Amino acid sequence: MLSLENLAAARGGVTVLRGLTLTVGPGQALILRGPNGSGKTTLLRTLAGLQAPAEGTCDLPPDSVAYAAHADGLKATLTAAENLEFWARIYGGPAIDHALAALDLTGLSRRRAGELSAGQKRRLGLARLLVTGRPIWLLDEPTVSLDTASVALFTSAVRRHLAGGGLAVIATHIDLGLPEARVLDLDPYRARVIQSSGFDEAFT
Repeated sequence: MLSLENLAAARGGVTVLRGLTLTVGPGQALILRGPNGSGKTTLLRTLAGLQAPAEGTCDLPPDSVAYAAHADGLKATLTAAENLEFWARIYGGPAIDHALAALDLTGLSRRRAGELSAGQKRRLGLARLLVTGRPIWLLDEPTVSLDTASVALFTSAVRRHLAGGGLAVIATHIDLGLPEARVLDLDPYRARVIQSSGFDEAFT
C-alpha cells in the first residue's frame, strides 16, 4: 500500500505541490493528470524516494518500488534479452520470457537494443517492470513513442499487475483504457505564486 499524508513536493528547492493526502492499495491504479509543469514528475520522484518530501509523509514498504521515467534504462550493446536478464539479476526478479512476450519482444530478443526503433526501445524499457518483482509501479509518461497497438500491450501488462495484487501510479496525458483507475488532477494541489512587495511568494 502507498499512503500520503499532507505531502508537499519541491523542485529545485521550490514547493510545487502541497496538501496531498491519499491511499493507493493493492489492485488499484492512480492516473496523475495536469498540464506540463504541474508537478507530475516531481511527485513521482518523491514517491520513488529520489528526493525527500518538502512536507508531510510518504509511507510505502521498503524495496517495493519500480520507477520508469523518460529514459529507457537500456545498454545499447546488449541484446533485448540481455538487458532484461541484467535487470532481473539486479532485482532478483522472475525469468524474462513472460516479459518479452507481454510486450511483443520475443522475436527481437537477440537484437541489440541500439538497433531497435524508438517504440521497440520503449517497450523493452517497460518490460523491465515485469522482471523487477516489485509491487508498486511508478510510471512517468510510459506511452511516449508507442503506437496504439503497443499502448494496448502496455495496458494489458498493467492490468495483469493489478490483478496480481500490485498497484500503479501513472502520469499520462492519454487515455490508457483503464476505466477502473482513479484519476487525480494535480491542479488543486499546485503551490501558487503571487507577487508581494516585489518578491515571489508561494502559497496554496
